[in-house]
Amino acid sequence: LADLQGPKLRVGKIKDNALELKEGDVITLVNEQCVGTMEKIYMSYEQFPKDVKVGERVLVDDGKLVFEVVETNKEDTVRLKTLFGGTLSSNKGVNLPKTKISLPCLTEKDLADLDFILTQPVNWIALSFVRSSRDVKDLARRIAAKNHPAKIIAKIEKPEAVMRLDKIIKHSNAIMVARGDLGIEVPMEQLPLIQKDIISKCIQRARPVIVATQMMDSMITNPSPTRAEITDVANAVLDGADAVMLSGETSVGKHPVKVVEAMNKIIEVAETHFNFDGRRPVASPKSRTFQSDIVCFNAGKTAMEIGAKAIVGMTSSGYTAFKVSSYRPKKDIYIFSDRMHMLSTLNLVWGVRCYYYDRFTTTDETIQDVTDILKREGRVQTGDIIINTASMPLHRRFRTNMLKVTVVE
Repeated sequence: LADLQGPKLRVGKIKDNALELKEGDVITLVNEQCVGTMEKIYMSYEQFPKDVKVGERVLVDDGKLVFEVVETNKEDTVRLKTLFGGTLSSNKGVNLPKTKISLPCLTEKDLADLDFILTQPVNWIALSFVRSSRDVKDLARRIAAKNHPAKIIAKIEKPEAVMRLDKIIKHSNAIMVARGDLGIEVPMEQLPLIQKDIISKCIQRARPVIVATQMMDSMITNPSPTRAEITDVANAVLDGADAVMLSGETSVGKHPVKVVEAMNKIIEVAETHFNFDGRRPVASPKSRTFQSDIVCFNAGKTAMEIGAKAIVGMTSSGYTAFKVSSYRPKKDIYIFSDRMHMLSTLNLVWGVRCYYYDRFTTTDETIQDVTDILKREGRVQTGDIIINTASMPLHRRFRTNMLKVTVVE
């Protein structure tokens, strides 16, 4: 996973790295580089004076300091009144929850980083501060131009992205609920509902979804999580998220191994209580993927109803894996692919374990061969029932159109 930084707004250097501000204090943000004092503070966003409006709020340092715009000359200066004060230190991030910013989603730095990323065997590229599906499509075009197989994770961290969620999901390969900036820019009481809505919509559209930011935040310093953090991780699993993500806990925290071990325990227990809801496909019978969607849905449904040990499929694009997983069957999903990059790409997807396999012959011979592989690895044993999905004829690489119930011999 390569993460593009996006248009992160920051104040500049502050004198002595500390400026004490109290309610009612007025500060001035400017476009010119300077050492920040009460008189003027550098703001990295050059279009800020043009984009901001009087009365809009400006949040600094993850919302610890809150200001209101009282004046802008629309050129190079903005005056802010302090609503909630504190200590302002150097290079702190700035959030503008109500401002329609004119910065592109991909900055010059992002484009330079992307050039490097696309020379590497990266599976996923995370796009920060997505505001519309146009941002996603722009990145997709750049990836396609380099003929790179990387898929796109759109990070939902702006109110505009929440408003345009359906189209963003449609044009993305996966979604990240980036609760850090999102939690600052939307009313705090709405965040849990937004998270649940994003997860639900991603499952409906067979898009993997990651829940991220501050999941085990206290373990940056403490050796064990709080009860609230335990519940937070478990609820993300119970809501159906494909993955939960750690950041500061493992990158700068004192107990990185303990964090992973604790989170893994919470996930494993929560998964034993996750229920398959029997959701039916939402595709129309006229959809070009309807046949595949019905087969994938019934693979999950049949596996649950007859107590199958696993669902086994083949894929080159990953579509079968994404789709079967989206129905959340409480069964192992084993996917065989002749695309090496798929092995790590599908690690993100709920319940899926992927194998490299390039000996595709006839459908019956291939099903027998992959069954033997799983048996040798101890994944299945004699007498187990497995559900196979495939395309027929196999060598033509059609969409998934076959379901078979196999008893392991």
